[in-house]
Amino acid sequence: MDTLPDPAPKRPAGMTGFTIVFVGQLISVIATQMTSFAMTLWIYKQTGSATALGLAQVFYIIPFLIISPFAGVMVDRYNRKLMMMVSDIGAGLATGILLVVQALGILQLWHLYAIMVIIGLVSAFQWPAYSAAITTMVSKQQLGRANGMMSLIDAGPGVLAPLLAGALIGFIKLTGILLIDVVTYGIAILSLAIVFIPQPVRSEEGEKAKSNIWKESMFGFKYIFARRSLLGLQCVFLVGNLFSGIAGTLFAPVILARTGNNSVVMGTVQSTAAIAAVAGGLIMSAWGGFKHRINGVVWGWFFSSLFGLMLFGFGRGLAVWIPAAMLMTVFGALINGSNQAIWQSKVEPDLQGRVFASRRLISWITQPITPIIAGTLADYVLEPAMKTQTSFSNIFGPLFGVGPGAGMGLLISLCGIGCVLTALIAYALPVIRNVEDSVPDHDQVKKVEVVPAN
Repeated sequence: MDTLPDPAPKRPAGMTGFTIVFVGQLISVIATQMTSFAMTLWIYKQTGSATALGLAQVFYIIPFLIISPFAGVMVDRYNRKLMMMVSDIGAGLATGILLVVQALGILQLWHLYAIMVIIGLVSAFQWPAYSAAITTMVSKQQLGRANGMMSLIDAGPGVLAPLLAGALIGFIKLTGILLIDVVTYGIAILSLAIVFIPQPVRSEEGEKAKSNIWKESMFGFKYIFARRSLLGLQCVFLVGNLFSGIAGTLFAPVILARTGNNSVVMGTVQSTAAIAAVAGGLIMSAWGGFKHRINGVVWGWFFSSLFGLMLFGFGRGLAVWIPAAMLMTVFGALINGSNQAIWQSKVEPDLQGRVFASRRLISWITQPITPIIAGTLADYVLEPAMKTQTSFSNIFGPLFGVGPGAGMGLLISLCGIGCVLTALIAYALPVIRNVEDSVPDHDQVKKVEVVPAN
């Protein structure tokens, strides 16, 4: 008797499916950071200009910020798995163009800047799509663990990529590094293709939000501003990122200034900071964070700033810089994982693309200006004031010393104080401290329609 064929095997889903996607992305990001390392060397060799290096970041971040609200709309309107794949395909194709230009021996600086614009545009789709997809892939109880794993994608490559790129570039040159990057984009796309990523159930709020793309691009901002607790939580990151962005601009210069341009010392500090960040991600992945996630956000900012950022500014050698850098980064997974879990729990999954894109724009809006603020204050105000014995340096000299790097150290510690105060004010305000109670979880919100899964 004829029988019906067996149904197709189910694709990996849940935490298993998420882990497959995570591994694919981790491999791809390591290769991408190898490319970043190699391109940094290429730009500096071609130009000898720090400004030229900074412009590469500007050409990436400005298109990213401009397109983010519209990317969030697309993530919510269309299949999220498709959006993630489109982002990876776009970045892979852009890198492929760079590979061809380099292989032909005609690579110029403007080629790289143009590619950075393209990558900035397609990357705007990636973070909201991945963040929103996690919500539908894993349970609410696993969000902290899943976000801890995702933090390893930010931290882990910082340890491996420079080492691998440094070891390989002498043999396979820039062309080989770019080829590896293109291939690993294929691995990331394949990992997405084989897993099951459910589409979100439509919420009543999501149905009301339907409009044209221009109005929907503003929806994420309206959503956040209509919920005082979520807005307050986002303001913590806006202010904290402003201070930490100013300080972060000065980490490498202050080390080089205080050590007579010792790149080995700078590399040692960067490597240990990256290792600590990986450790933080592993701890968060295994633990999942505090039951009250706001504690992870606020106290993570507090301790990383008090014992990391502030302490780093006082440093004049590895004995202070290494522990301070490690304390700054080890709390990163706790802060970001806890914050992400709050938003993933509160925002209806079918709205997360728009809301998360708006979140990213708000938190990153200071990135184009923090280097300008840091450079201006350091070069024209604090460094000159702390270079020799003056009335100003007589006050702060006992703590920060006098001479090259002292003014930058002072500014870093002042930024640390700013972050500490931001954390304390956030915890003192009930509207932020009670965010998990004042905003209902999305699974308590009425659903009106089921969208077919991919």
